[in-house]
Amino acid sequence: MNRKAIFGPVLVLFLLAACAPFNGECSPRPVVVPTLPAIIPGYTELDTTTGLHITGTYQEINVETWRLRVTGKVNNPLELTYDDLRCMPRIESKETIICRGNFEDSATWAGVPLVHILELAGIQEDATQIKLSGADGYSSTVLLKDALSEINFLAYEWQGQSVPILHGFPLRAAFPALPGYTWVKWLLEIEVK
Repeated sequence: MNRKAIFGPVLVLFLLAACAPFNGECSPRPVVVPTLPAIIPGYTELDTTTGLHITGTYQEINVETWRLRVTGKVNNPLELTYDDLRCMPRIESKETIICRGNFEDSATWAGVPLVHILELAGIQEDATQIKLSGADGYSSTVLLKDALSEINFLAYEWQGQSVPILHGFPLRAAFPALPGYTWVKWLLEIEVK
């Protein structure tokens, strides 16, 4: 008996489960890739086009080649596209990002629950934290018990449109109960530790 006959259906089912919506019927609307504003504000200055303050060094990322990797102490390492994420469960919430001593910004964000992504990856029993890394070289660590809160999500929308480039396009973390420094922008990887 050949390996394709044995593993073919299982492999197809795994790929569908890991990389597509579970009902198989997702056709996300076309992505409107944001553009940079004419004036780029300085660090902690207000971006008047969004009403949000600037932190980090913005990155222009090609959404077609971008992937979110979930690695580390997981049973099923993931590499997800933008559309993979947009075909998963979605939450939307008005949240305030608090960068103590600098600013507080409120906006409506939407994306996929972080707990959903971590469940797909299958967290190993000895894991205690996650490290989120952005394309700008910035990273932040969050305790696993905090990361698993159902209010946390990975935001791909801001105010009903793609997250602006200055604020993390294509994806940023959203931890409503945690300080702003955990809201990693231009997210590339979640490493479970």
